[in-house]
Amino acid sequence: MTAAANEASPTIAVEAPGSSPRLTTRGLRTRARIVQSAAELFYLRGVNATTLDDVRLASSTSKSQLYKYFPDKRALIHAVIEVQSAFVLDREEQRLRGVRSLAGLRRWRDALVQANSLQNGSHGCALGCMSIELSDTDELSRAALFSTFAAWEALIAGALTRLRDLGVLSETADPGKLATGVFAAVQGGYLLAQNAHDSTPMAVALDMALAYVESFTVTT
Repeated sequence: MTAAANEASPTIAVEAPGSSPRLTTRGLRTRARIVQSAAELFYLRGVNATTLDDVRLASSTSKSQLYKYFPDKRALIHAVIEVQSAFVLDREEQRLRGVRSLAGLRRWRDALVQANSLQNGSHGCALGCMSIELSDTDELSRAALFSTFAAWEALIAGALTRLRDLGVLSETADPGKLATGVFAAVQGGYLLAQNAHDSTPMAVALDMALAYVESFTVTT
């Protein structure tokens, strides 16, 4: 598995057998393997450029197995969005929940840039890439991705609210608006880094966004 695939595609856990009475443990593992293979291919090649045959070959499954779990490509896309969204939100929640200082916010920024630099920025944000391809053609995908982006932005807003409550940022700081700007820098940074095959634009975008956040620092 490539570094890019590792960043975009988590190891998909198999659900407990009791959570889905229609599938055996083996079936759950097969379904998870298909979703993970699709997630990696969507990330590396793009959704539109990836066929169900590509997924079948990558996941070492037969046509009958693939269609048993996913009647069409759209169903598989929705499953990938669900898994990728859960992965990203869990990762960001873990990174942001401990932010209690501007240094902590910088460490969050460093983690994003470092991960992006491992692949020279060449593949961008898995969710962002899917949004670009799907938002105008699949309303269900657009709504699911919008919900994920809103939740991601809310995690950033939560960290900024905590900094304001701790007295790090002044009462004039608006965590919601600041989070929108920071999240725009994240997604815009991913896109520019992908186009340049260089993580520098992402680093610059985040640095400028965080510099504005820091302009609300309480001085003593």
